[in-house]
Amino acid sequence: MSKFDYDYFVIGGGSGGVRSARIAAQHGAKVGVAEGKHWGGTCVNLGCVPKKLMAYAADYGAFFEESLGFGWTYENVSFDWSTLIERKDKEINRLNAIYQKLLKQHDVDIYSECASFTDEHTLQVGDKKITAEKILIATGGVPRYLRKIPGCEHTIVSDDIFHLKHWPGKTVLIGGGYISVEFAHILHGLGCEVELLYRGNLFLRGFDDDLRIGLAHEMRRQGIKLHFDCDVTKIDKVEGDDHPLKIHTTHDTVLECNTAFTAIGREPNSQNLGLDKAGVDYDEKGYIKVNKSFKTSKDHIYAVGDVTTTPHLTPVAIIEGHYVADMLFGSEGCENKLGDYDQIPTAVFSSPPIGTVGMSESEACKKGHEVTIFRTTFKPLVHRLSGSDEETMMKLVVDKKTDKVLGLHILGRDAPEMLQGFATALRMGATKADFDKTLAIHPTSAEELVTMSKPVISSDTSEKDKT
Repeated sequence: MSKFDYDYFVIGGGSGGVRSARIAAQHGAKVGVAEGKHWGGTCVNLGCVPKKLMAYAADYGAFFEESLGFGWTYENVSFDWSTLIERKDKEINRLNAIYQKLLKQHDVDIYSECASFTDEHTLQVGDKKITAEKILIATGGVPRYLRKIPGCEHTIVSDDIFHLKHWPGKTVLIGGGYISVEFAHILHGLGCEVELLYRGNLFLRGFDDDLRIGLAHEMRRQGIKLHFDCDVTKIDKVEGDDHPLKIHTTHDTVLECNTAFTAIGREPNSQNLGLDKAGVDYDEKGYIKVNKSFKTSKDHIYAVGDVTTTPHLTPVAIIEGHYVADMLFGSEGCENKLGDYDQIPTAVFSSPPIGTVGMSESEACKKGHEVTIFRTTFKPLVHRLSGSDEETMMKLVVDKKTDKVLGLHILGRDAPEMLQGFATALRMGATKADFDKTLAIHPTSAEELVTMSKPVISSDTSEKDKT
């Protein structure tokens, strides 16, 4: 008989935690899971899924307009914010139920309560004390709030926008990450006047520069105002004004709006876990320290997902959680599934969207690769009739010595959908010659990725020539 209530207890009912609990239970472990807010975690409730649904909604506005060029006519087209939120909530509730159903089907005990450590093997879960031999922390992250700025209490964060009761109106987005860029697309597409303010010289730091420059050009063309090298100094609220929020900036300008949306990053959700009582180490930002097997400073306590410093993507948390369960309770690990973090495909649901995998041009050069760049920019076939001036950009970063494709970057309609198969090719070590030998599907935008034949630049070319 075990001296513990559970063989394995998971703190957090998001994607990584639920996967780990389910796999451990399949291996025969007695498992419990605690989730104090939303089953499915950030991705299902306050992230990937509702955001993508809202991005679809935003796209329809442009589709109506583009359809005129194909002979369609329409009148009295309108958008209702409350209907979108209501339908979105219905779908999220359906997904919440699925997560709980999956756990119940595998005899996992569910606790809809917050959990925190009272010692290294004991958790306070609601009004219960629960012990476990092995414990996984999978509590994810939370939005970072604008702090120490006068008037910062007048801003909202991404958690709030999904439940906003009214149409946001004129909105200023503060931040330059993917959340800010994606909601610029969503809100602009839903009829809001949008401005984006970022303290850096160009948003989407870490992405390939051609993608960043191209997206900035497209957003400006759409009418979204971008303010770079610009920060907030204070926010005033004037009641009764059409645009009651006044955002003062380091450019000595005042941006007026109805909604000030802060999207300045995310923080680990580790503040109320009682980590000190369990002896679990974390860094100055609150991220839990783990080794390559996701073990914390305590041998029996593990952590995965956004509460650690591994890449903050749902598929990453899922595979990490799966790995830990297999490692602890299975006969075989899933190292072959875990792989490494060098070639993680990523999408940004901007307008147009981004799909990227592998190294950016600058990253490849910094790592010592001599590269050849293949790049094409074109107006996709759909826009030959739609009347839109939107362009698609595709880029391959190729190692000059080995011919291996180091990075693939797309800015354009359907970019995320195109990327998945090419991500597999890069994972398998595809060369530019492999791309060249692949027959194109015509007519598609994706065919450009296998028909680019003329390099535009090599890494031994001077910076002046690149410009």
